[in-house]
Formats: sequence, structure tokens, C-alpha cells
Amino acid sequence: MTGTHPFDDAVQLDAIDAEVWRGRTHPEWANMVGPFGGITTAVIVRAIETHPDRIGEPLALTVNFAAPVADGAFDVSLRVVRTNRTNQHWYVDLRQQGETKATATAVFATVRDSWADTEARPPSAPPPESIAPTGMGHVVRWADLYDMRFVEGPIPAADGRPSASSTTTLWARDRAQRPIDYPALAALSDVFYPRVFLRRGAVMPAGTISLTTYFLADRHQLDAVGGDYLLATAHAHRFSGGYFDQSAQLWTRDGVLMATTHQIVYFKG
Repeated sequence: MTGTHPFDDAVQLDAIDAEVWRGRTHPEWANMVGPFGGITTAVIVRAIETHPDRIGEPLALTVNFAAPVADGAFDVSLRVVRTNRTNQHWYVDLRQQGETKATATAVFATVRDSWADTEARPPSAPPPESIAPTGMGHVVRWADLYDMRFVEGPIPAADGRPSASSTTTLWARDRAQRPIDYPALAALSDVFYPRVFLRRGAVMPAGTISLTTYFLADRHQLDAVGGDYLLATAHAHRFSGGYFDQSAQLWTRDGVLMATTHQIVYFKG
């Protein structure tokens, strides 16, 4: 480790040329296979943020996980597909030793004054200070970097029973209270363990195939959160054919919807 935060170490990128950035996996972000998907999405956001042609802030990101990222160096290739007056479209290819491990499309956009409303409502939850931190029982290493306080749907114990509901709701923040930025929001949006664990009451092979994140918070709202908790809630709609979907929301204490996500996940069992 260096003297910096493990998150900043993990998203550190070096320019190879105008369109390619090189990064390296970080051991503290290890998942069941390869690195935590959330840190991969964070790296992609950071790569685009760093590009000199970037305009605006992240609005939407879809990452397709083609194969597990191996420990070691990787290259992130960026290409601007189109730049409009208020939004910019990107294509991203993450490669190792000539093989594509993930592809992504992203939209960055400038914020405009407009009418605003939030139809969704946050789930009911007691304040995080009233809930004991439990985490994920060291099932995956990356989870130790977060302070997790489950309101409902904690990861099942080794002798867990199947659940009729796939919903998990928890308060989560960086354990060192690193202030949240867009790459950190991308990572935190994937803080959930697979929904099939809860429904089946057991840990089993599973992995995200495609993850879409919508960034709804502006820079001022991010700054207002600082290193505080976000209330994260996720559920599945259907399990079938070895796949399930997941929809999730992230809220602030005062009811600001910061991000929503949707993903499709492979499972075996």
C-alpha cells in the first residue's frame, strides 16, 4: 500500500497515449473472481473524467463484463463517439494482454436549470448510528473497505434459509469516510451481494454480466454528502434460466436520490 486511500490507488491511471490509459488491479478490491465490479466501473468513470476532451459529468454508464479481469495491469481505451451541445457519448474497451475483458458505453452531460421532481421515495430505515455494522462476513475482501449497516436482507449465514424476498436495504459508506465523488458513487452503486444468495439462502457462483448506472446527483449534491452514509436498496424481478436482474437505488439521509442501477447477473445453482 501507498500512503493514499485504497480507492485512489485502485483508480490511478497512467496515460499511454491520447486514447489509452493503463491501470492495475488492487488486492484490497478482490472479489470472488477477479476485482469487484464496482471498482471496474469506477476506473472507467475516472478514465473518461481524465480525458482532456471530456465535457460535463457522468450521466449514464453501461459496463459489459466479458471476462474476469486478472490480477495485474490492464489498458483502458477511450473513444468519443459524438459530442452534442449538452451531452457527450463514449465507447470504452478494457483489455489485458490483447483480450477484451470489459466494454462500456457512457454518456457525460452538462447540468441545466430545469423543472425537477422525484416520484420515487426512499425506503423506511432507522438512522445508521442505531444499527450495528455487520458487513458481509468476509465473504469477499472488497466489502471490508465499506461500513455496512443492514436494515433488511443481510447476506445469509452458512446455514441460512431461503427468503421469500430478494430485497436488501443497507446504509453504506467508505470505511475511512473518503468523500464521495463520481467514481466512488459508481463503485458504491454495486455494493450489493447477488440477490440469488438471499433467495436461496446460500452463497453460490454468480457474477454480473451487464451493469447500467444512472448518475442523478449533481456535483453540489455529491459535495453535500461528503463521507456520510448512503441508503442503498436493491431487489430482483425474476430468476430464470441461470440469470436474474437487479434494480437498485441510492439515497442520502435527507431523501435525495443519487443514483439508480440495473444489472443482469449469471448464477449457477
